[in-house]
Parts: sequence; structure tokens; C-alpha cells
Amino acid sequence: MEETIIILIRGIGAGAVYALIAMSLNVIYNATGVLNFAQGQLLVLSGVMTYLLLPAGIVATSLLWYGVGLLVTLVVAVIAALQGLLTLLPMRRGSDQHSWIITTLSASIMIGAILVLALGPRTLIMEDPFGSFALVGTKTPLVYLVLLALAIVVLAGTRLFQRKSLAGLALNALSEDLDAAKANGMRTLRLQIFAFAIAGAMMGLTGFVGGYVLEISVSQALHYVIFGFIVAVVGGIGNNLGALVAGPVFGVLMMFISFHLSGDAEVPLALAALVVVLMVRPQGIFGRPHARRV
Repeated sequence: MEETIIILIRGIGAGAVYALIAMSLNVIYNATGVLNFAQGQLLVLSGVMTYLLLPAGIVATSLLWYGVGLLVTLVVAVIAALQGLLTLLPMRRGSDQHSWIITTLSASIMIGAILVLALGPRTLIMEDPFGSFALVGTKTPLVYLVLLALAIVVLAGTRLFQRKSLAGLALNALSEDLDAAKANGMRTLRLQIFAFAIAGAMMGLTGFVGGYVLEISVSQALHYVIFGFIVAVVGGIGNNLGALVAGPVFGVLMMFISFHLSGDAEVPLALAALVVVLMVRPQGIFGRPHARRV
């Protein structure tokens, strides 16, 4: 019974992180058609900043904790926006629309290299400011439920922003028809860079809150972005609600595999699960098939 509780709670918490990564990928994809492979390194970067800025023994009720969280979120958002500018400019100057694959991978490698040069290849261990709670006699870190709550709040906030603000409505217009948006005089590049900034802020907040249960290491960045991508595709690429539902389910599955098999089996079995889902429903569980006019 205790093992089942551990798998469920920790799997849901890890799945919430994957859902947040997937949502950040969706925000950029909907506005640009780009999958930003640097999101994993941005998550690690936010964890590193949190480790360096927060003093030992701090608790989540401290004003300093909230101030550092805001600073980390804003800095990562700015870095993501700059990376978005470098990613999008080549796409506007030539006919090859797949240059983003090179630029986002290059950005990921460069951020990782800078972190390794600054801190080395070690894994950073941070203190948990949230404490724990008892569930069926099992002591469980509260941060796992905080991460799930964060994913729900981010989904609700994103939806409210997209439906109630002019910038959100403009980003929706880009996701519907980018060419029509350009033809109507919208400043598409500025909006797309803003989408990168929003996605960066998501990673900054996720790394700040979840760094205590994540492996903050450059070597784990690819692992995070792969799992986030799988959740995005399974939920339906571009669909944040699908990502929120698929994330915890996927997290529990990966935690079950890790407990009963080994951590090395996670990635191959995760990819196998992705293949099975796409064979049954190519557009993802919550995705909609798109008709193309010819």
C-alpha cells in the first residue's frame, strides 16, 4: 500500500512537471510552428539560479522566497525571448522553414555548455521549503501536490490570458492562420517572441518550484524535453488541457516503470507508449484532425 501511494503521488508530481514543459512547448508551437528543444535547458537554468540565489533554510512563506521566484521567472523569460528572436530571424530571411531545428538545438547546447563551465557536470541538491505531509502513514513531500496545483493554475491563467487580453487574442489569431495575421498587418514577430517569453516564464516558475524534486543537471535537460514532448504529442500537440491530463498519467506510468524495472527502461518504454498512442490516434488523445484545402 505504501509503495502504491509513493508511486501515485510522486508520479503525479513528476507528470505535472512534464505537463508544464508540454504546455510551454504548445505556447511556442501555436504561435510559430516551432518546437523549442531548448526548453529542457531553460528548466535546468531556472533550477541553477534558484540554487544560487536562495539561502539555506528558507521556507516557502518567506517574502525573499517569492522575490527570488519572481526574479528567476523574469530572467528565464528574457533569455527565452532572446533565444526566440535568434530562432525566428533566419526563418524570415529564407525559404527554408526548418532552420529552427538547428537554432533551438544550438541554443540548448550553448546554455548547457555555459552551465557546465560555470558549475561543472554535478547535480545540484536543494532544500525543500514546502515540508511534507502524512498520507496513509506515508511521509510525502508536499511539493508534488504543489506542482500539480501549479500546472492547473498555469493552464487556467493561460486560457484566461488567451480569451480576455488583446495580446492573447492576437496569439490565438497566429495559431489559427499565421499568413492571414501577417496579411492583416499584425506584428507577428513581436507576438511570436512574446510567446517564447511566456514559455520561458513557465520554465522559470517550474524550475523554481520543482527544483527540489528534479535532478538539476545539464545531462537531464534532454530527458525533460523528451518527456515533455511525449506528453504534448499524446495530449494533442498545441492542446494545453490535453497536456495537463496526459502529464500526470504519463508520470505515474514512468514512476511505476522506475520502481519495478529500472530508470534505464523509462525512455525506451516511454517512446514505445508514444508509438502505440499515435498508431491508435495520430492527432493525440485530445487533438483534432486537421483538414487541408487543396
